[in-house]
Amino acid sequence: MARSTLMHDGRRLTYRDSGGPGRPLLALHGHFSDGRTFAGVAPGRRLIALDQRGHGDSDPAADYSRAGYVADAVAVLDHLGLDRVAVLGHSLGGVNAYQLAAWHPARVTALVVEDIGAVVDDDLSFALAWPARTESPSPYVSTRQVADGWELTFRPADMVASQQSLNGDHWADWLASSCPALLIRGERSRVLARGHAMEMLARRPRTELVELQAGHTVHRTVPDAYAAAVADFLSRTGA
Repeated sequence: MARSTLMHDGRRLTYRDSGGPGRPLLALHGHFSDGRTFAGVAPGRRLIALDQRGHGDSDPAADYSRAGYVADAVAVLDHLGLDRVAVLGHSLGGVNAYQLAAWHPARVTALVVEDIGAVVDDDLSFALAWPARTESPSPYVSTRQVADGWELTFRPADMVASQQSLNGDHWADWLASSCPALLIRGERSRVLARGHAMEMLARRPRTELVELQAGHTVHRTVPDAYAAAVADFLSRTGA
């Protein structure tokens, strides 16, 4: 996918755009990741994968607030002249996706939320002990190659701050939108318990649940099954 940038609030935001005539799908990754993680996830669609603030090739931010993340997503849509899109998000990106739909309902045609709940409580402080360089890249953590190995494309302290901002009760936002929604859960997930997923399904109309043989990063563990579930949902809903 072609890599592009825009300036928003004095910061560089980077996104990858597959282009083409397909219906647009905005993809929002989780902590420690970047937009590249969604390559190949939606064949036949125009995939716009944002490197969210402080991740990948996008600049760090002064804050990692809920409003800040959603404003970045809106800035990308405005920059590309996209009025209405389907939105997919994993973990952090999943909350950002359903908050985008809650706060800007006219912009979102459908939601795909991967392995995150309406109540979030986690701690990423373990990342503070990670080395600045590694000898090889990781399939689950965003890195870039440098002269002496591979470096993280994020600052661990920013991830800790971002998670602290993400923690909380977001039921009001999950229930605020009315577009079709697909909740994807990894059957071995330690982040989204099955009981909580079932409650999210029961309380929000026009919501479906798919559970796949994976942990938290469903799209990386079972990419074919994940892509098939997303394609089927978007096709049936006309999003």
